[in-house]
Amino acid sequence: MEHINFLAFAMPAFFLFVYIEFRLAQRSNRPELFNYESSVSNISIGIAERLINLFIAASFYQLYYFIYNNYRIFDIPSNFLVWIALILATDFVWYWYHRLGHEVNFFWAAHIVHHHSNEFNFTAAARITTFQAIVRTGFWCVLPFIGFHPKMVITMLIVHGAYSFFTHTQVIGRIKWLEYVFVTPSVHGIHHASDEKYLDKNYGDMFTFWDRIFGTFQEEEEKPKYGLTHPLKSYSFLWQHFHYYFEIYELWKRSKGFIARWNAVFGSPADMDQDIRPTLEKRFLQDKENPSHRLKFKNYLYLQLGVSTFLLTIFTYYFDSLDTSDKIFVLSFIGITLINCGALLEQRKWIYYLEYFRIFICTTYFLYIENKIEFFVVPIIIMFLVEQVFSLGEKYQTVVLQLEVSE
Repeated sequence: MEHINFLAFAMPAFFLFVYIEFRLAQRSNRPELFNYESSVSNISIGIAERLINLFIAASFYQLYYFIYNNYRIFDIPSNFLVWIALILATDFVWYWYHRLGHEVNFFWAAHIVHHHSNEFNFTAAARITTFQAIVRTGFWCVLPFIGFHPKMVITMLIVHGAYSFFTHTQVIGRIKWLEYVFVTPSVHGIHHASDEKYLDKNYGDMFTFWDRIFGTFQEEEEKPKYGLTHPLKSYSFLWQHFHYYFEIYELWKRSKGFIARWNAVFGSPADMDQDIRPTLEKRFLQDKENPSHRLKFKNYLYLQLGVSTFLLTIFTYYFDSLDTSDKIFVLSFIGITLINCGALLEQRKWIYYLEYFRIFICTTYFLYIENKIEFFVVPIIIMFLVEQVFSLGEKYQTVVLQLEVSE
């Protein structure tokens, strides 16, 4: 039992709290707190982050130990006051990482995904990318450098992350007296707002006094409008991850001279040319806004998310005992499935061929573990013949890509 990876229970716990929040929203007659397409997109990104971080989280921890063992400034003991100092230091580092994530294009490219959602609930808390995890790990390296033991740092980061999850909800109203010290859902909701008066406010993750000290605190006045000031017109899994890197590159190409190109990468997102995103959306066929229609056959999406979550849970539990082929298979299967979910939301017809590719991944993996990989071409031939005889592509698009008028 000592080798159990308790992170395996993170996804089931996440869905439990999402379900509780959803039921509370229903009981309070607030169905607008959840949006089907946005929630699916949020959960997909959360699954991807948990999956990819399995492969690199150990590297994060090893980096903390390397810095602590070789470069720490002080030998800080472990006692109650030190733990208090660590939680304050962790949130202070977070404040500046978070603030720079909004003020520097390169960091904003990693963080913007967290702000895509036009809804503010527990599913939005899942919108963390591996890019963002890597960037903030770099900032948190200052903690073992000062002299906090890596075990303490890792423990505090888990506590810190758990606290921030529960600040992403609207089912809890304002608690004004608590806002003098702690970040509440109302305080963090302001950070996710796109209203001009709320922009670039409330960077703290646990405590509000950093924002008060540095002049970035804003309490809730009018009800916020959540999301980006210029929302994406796509639920594409890949586009949501990479669009801002493309925008930076496009601005870099348009810029003349070293200073202008430097600012394209490390300047402020507020200075980004606002015509770049619409141009790129049309260039890469991402301009797919259709507010009056939505996917009718939702159960297929639920099934894919359910399978991905179950597989990720089992994969996390047994991660250390799996061999390379198992890990490559799970990574490929879940990755393709998440891309498929985003394409389904946008009714992309090419997802049918993605389905064939997913089947090919599965058959190749099972042939490999049965030591019959030389027969990998057989499933391809079978799939080709079945398609020619039964025209499954037309039936698939007729059934799976049905639309209904949204209210």
